[in-house]
Formats: sequence, structure tokens, C-alpha cells
Amino acid sequence: MAPMVPSLRKTLVTCVAAALASALLWTTSAAPPASAAPGRGEHRADHVVLLALDGFDVEYLDLVRSGEAPMPNLERLLRRGSLTTSTGVMTSITNPSWSSVATGAWPATHRNTAYWFDTTTNTARGQQRDLAVPTIAQSIRAQGGTVFSAQWFILQNYGVTFGDPGGLYTQPGGDCARRTDDAVAVLRGEPVDSGGELVRTDGVPDLIAVYCDVLDAIGHDGGDADPRLPAALADIDAQLGRIVQATRDAGVYGRTAFVITGDHGMTTFDKGFAAEGLAAIEAAGFTPQVLTSGQSPAPGTDVVVVVGGVADVRVVGERAGDRSAVRRLERALRALPQVRSVLDEADQRRLHMSPHYGDLVVEPRPGWSFGPTPADPAGRHGATTELQVPLVLAGAGVRPGVRPHAPRHVDVAPTISALLGYAPPAATEGRVLREALRR
Repeated sequence: MAPMVPSLRKTLVTCVAAALASALLWTTSAAPPASAAPGRGEHRADHVVLLALDGFDVEYLDLVRSGEAPMPNLERLLRRGSLTTSTGVMTSITNPSWSSVATGAWPATHRNTAYWFDTTTNTARGQQRDLAVPTIAQSIRAQGGTVFSAQWFILQNYGVTFGDPGGLYTQPGGDCARRTDDAVAVLRGEPVDSGGELVRTDGVPDLIAVYCDVLDAIGHDGGDADPRLPAALADIDAQLGRIVQATRDAGVYGRTAFVITGDHGMTTFDKGFAAEGLAAIEAAGFTPQVLTSGQSPAPGTDVVVVVGGVADVRVVGERAGDRSAVRRLERALRALPQVRSVLDEADQRRLHMSPHYGDLVVEPRPGWSFGPTPADPAGRHGATTELQVPLVLAGAGVRPGVRPHAPRHVDVAPTISALLGYAPPAATEGRVLREALRR
């Protein structure tokens, strides 16, 4: 696996920050508007298969290089493409991250937000699927194309639904193999269970998305060095091999592009600093409260904290909007040795974060969480230390051995659209990775 990208150690946080800054400052090229002439234009591929791997940390490739997690199907696929490191979005949580992959827009635009305090309802919120802009599935459908999604849930009701042959969604549950079963069946022209109804797609869909979350589940349960990871990667490779073979059997392999990426990485933690964090806030003259989804602050609370990898911190009540109070709160949090960084509103805007977040977003140092200490090592994400994920581009329309320059989540949807010959989603802010595509 010589072409693979070098390892990125999470302790090298300055390197991570530099990579983030480089990716965020990369100038985006103008994408053709979604209002361009309807229908399919010149295209490089008839079909694109997107394998969406939740929690696919770029460092897991070390296991492939070492031989602990053999991925021969991926190796063969890379002869027709490239593997590089892509940069995600803040916060590096599942739903906002996949929303950017699906729309080509930053969280500041698509507004999908996770683990935040909603001032309009006075409650903490967890993850949700709200989107303010169209997805690639909606864009392709509007231009006369077809889409199939095997449990890539971010598209559900945004271009794919249960029972729609032209934009079909299935949610079989189970493992990666079970979701791959649906994709293989679709490629064979067989019906699949879609919300309890057996449905055939309208031919081989233009875009086929398959979502697998085993890496995320293992990472959360045991951290980013869990011994179950090599077997999980090997199984994912087996499912990739099944999909590739199904495209061969369907006679579309030579006209199919393959895109593989993750939403976020994973960081192990074994220590929590909830008590120290709340004590520091109290010492600064506030009355804080940690809220979970659906909870509202008690009377007298003037700082709310919602934890989801990072901590969303907001001054509420009579002191809401008091800049001096926010600055005092920020100083108290920055002084904590367990805190890596504190993002104020200017930082959040620079990172294109959702405007729904509060006055401050607190990033823990690796090894720590703004929560209780777990009984055993566990995994978290949400910070800038979990932004790097692999990106594979291969197959029809892709230049073998040519890596795209500084790719990001927001570049995936416009690049898939370009491969298929469709205009990108209307709110796309990313660029087509043209340097990696055939002309």
C-alpha cells in the first residue's frame, strides 16, 4: 500500500491545526449553478458508488499498511484512482459532517447542528436531520437522475424516500454486509425491502450510497486503538469487493466511479474534567448547568453547557449578550489544563460553523472529555483533532495516481456531480476536484 498517505498522530496537534488552516483557506473555484439547463451534460461516469464510512479515522490506514487489516479490494481499486486525506467540518459530529458531504455546503449554510442549546425553545438539543439547503440526491433527482441509498440516512426525505423507485431509501439495520446486500440486489435488478415494501429501482441508479457505521461503534466503545478495528476494516474491504463484483456482473464496472470517505475521525479518552470545568465556571462568578438533549436550565442558571465531543457553552438569562461576562468565562475555561482550545464566535465564523452554537465552544485535549471519567477507555469526536479522514476517488472518470489538492467534505458533492455530468447542489460552496478527474 505504498501510495497511502502518511500517518497523522493526534499528539501532533500543531500539524493538525496547520492542515486545517490550509484546507480552509484553499480557494474554491466557481461551481456551475444548479439552475443551469436541466438534464445531464457531458459526464465522465454513468454511475457513482459512494461508500460512507462513519468514524473512518485516517490513522486506521496504518493498520492496512502494517498488514494487520488487509484490504486487497481497496488496493486493487486504487490502481484506478487515488487515496488522500480529506478535511471535515466543525463540529466533527456525524450529522453535521455528513450534511456537508451531501450538500457541498458548510454547516454555517446547511445549519445542521449537533449538541447545542436552542434559545428559541430553551432546551438542549442532540443530533437532528434538519437541512436548510438541497442535497446531492435532490439535485440529481431534479435534473432527471436516479439515486439509491442503503441507510445513508442523511439523504432520507431529502431526495430519497421509502418506496420511490427513482430515489429509493432502505434502512435494513444490521452490519455493513446487510447494507451491502441491498446495494448488490439493486445492481442485480432485484427488489429490496424499502419501508416494508419490495421495490425495484429504475435501472442501475446514477448514485448508489452505502452507509456503514461499525468503525464508529467500535471507536466509541473502545477508542481509536481498539483491537476489533482490524477485523472491521477487513470486513469493510470484503463488502467493497462485493459491490465492485456486482458492478462487473451488471456490466457497468467500466462506467462506474467509486468514492469512499468518512465523516470524522476518533480520539481515545480515559479522563473527564466535568467537575473541574464547572468549578472553574463557578469560580468566575457564574452558576453553570450541564444539559442533555431535551433538558432546560433550572431557575438561576446563567451558563449552560451541552457536551458532544466538544462543549457548547452559552451565557443565558439576564446576562445573555454581556460581552464582558463571555470574556471572563473564556479566560476561566482557557486556564484549564485539560482544555486544548476555546473557540469564540469569531473562531466559529472562521471555521464556517453553524450559527446555532453558543458564545464559546470548548475543545478538550486528547485523552480528555468535558464529562465524567469513563470506566474504560472510550472514543470521542467533535473537535478539530478529528477532522482528517481518508478520501478515495477511483474508477471511471478518475485519473489514476493523481491525488486531489487539499480536498474537503464540501468538495465531495460537487465532484460526484461533475463525474455524473450534473450541476451540483444549489448551495454548494466546495469545488470540483478537477485535478483528479479525467478531462
